[in-house]
Amino acid sequence: MSLQIPHHSKANGNTGATKAVILVGGASRGTRFRPLSLDVPKPLFDVAGHPIIWHCLTAISKVPSIHEVYLIGYYEEHVFRDFIKDSSSEFPDLSIKYLREYQALGTAGGLYHFRDAILKGRPENIFVLNSDVCCSFPLNEMLQLTQERRAEAVILGTRVSEDAASNFGCIVSDSHTRRVLHYVEKPESYISNLINCGVYLFRADVLFPSIRTAIQRRADRPRLGSYRSSENLASSYMFDEEDTQKNEVIRLEQDILGEMADTNLFFVYETKDFWRQIKTAGSAIPANALYLQKAQQSGSSELAAPSANIKAPVFIHPTANVHPTAVLGPNVSIGPRVTIGPGVRIKESIVLEDAEVKHDACILYSIIGWGSRVGAWARVEGTPTPVTSHNTSIIKNGVKVQAITILGKECGVGDEVRVQNCICLPFKDLKRDVSNEVIM
Repeated sequence: MSLQIPHHSKANGNTGATKAVILVGGASRGTRFRPLSLDVPKPLFDVAGHPIIWHCLTAISKVPSIHEVYLIGYYEEHVFRDFIKDSSSEFPDLSIKYLREYQALGTAGGLYHFRDAILKGRPENIFVLNSDVCCSFPLNEMLQLTQERRAEAVILGTRVSEDAASNFGCIVSDSHTRRVLHYVEKPESYISNLINCGVYLFRADVLFPSIRTAIQRRADRPRLGSYRSSENLASSYMFDEEDTQKNEVIRLEQDILGEMADTNLFFVYETKDFWRQIKTAGSAIPANALYLQKAQQSGSSELAAPSANIKAPVFIHPTANVHPTAVLGPNVSIGPRVTIGPGVRIKESIVLEDAEVKHDACILYSIIGWGSRVGAWARVEGTPTPVTSHNTSIIKNGVKVQAITILGKECGVGDEVRVQNCICLPFKDLKRDVSNEVIM
């Protein structure tokens, strides 16, 4: 039986019984977040005025027993240096460190690689958060469920529409006890509309032995890459070619959670609050809206005061210059040193730092890249998608296009030019109307 350390124990240098890990991925991934990830790593992209991982840290800082946070990924060390420095002063009670993988090890492989650092001080519980999800992160509630049920693991779940469910990990649970009975990553057929939110709480003495067992299973098992049959698909995780060279790639979703469902001590905390994955660049727009609405509900002083021309919620960076006749909102974020001219209309959009929007331009459902310029009377617009949809692409004339228009870094849109449902790579000048295109 493992030694249980009480939550109030500060002995043996134990600075609290819980640690948190944020999985930040690396530079070879995030391709779906282009063109924005060409200039900034996805976890550091600003949504609702703050980097995506800042929202994770804010939630972690509200759990009294957490004093240490590790960011695990395979970006270069310097990438997070400034963010960690700023966050350490903003969250003085948290020690924040970046642990760099020597290669992509998978969501569980990275944890296992740095197990000595994570287990230092003998934490009782470990939160693991994927950095690319947007939600209210009910971490204290998950911790409470762990204590009530003496759980070995708790997964955050949410309900989605039945047709969207198979894009995610699906959880079958006992509705009375909330115990996880079955877990399948991206099943071929419908099994449940309760999905994995990418936020976990593990007991430290269970997590690492589970990963070690998965590594052992991987080593003992014949490779599946060469033959695919339907019975293997359901029960086994298929290797991509990339993984065949990297035996160390172990994933929580495919290799660990399904096995944990066979124990009696794996539970799901179902959030009724908002949840959204930030996979594509376009999904930053719904995430921006959800975080701004949350800030508004919590009475955040960061938001612009509502007025005739500010339709809340709107975030305007203190260094931005917005003409008083411009109408902004709802769900708009204006970055540092942005200039917004007279008569401009912006709705459901993110305008990134140093961008300029000339007089009477209109921006809807779009992301305007760093240092980009939108001309007078120009229209840059995407297509509204329902808030419940987990997809930011639409079908236009039989072709799948992004519903959100994205201008990369330092793009230019000429006066009176209309850009609709387009993705524009950095440093392009648009002098004519374009729609439903990727401009390279």
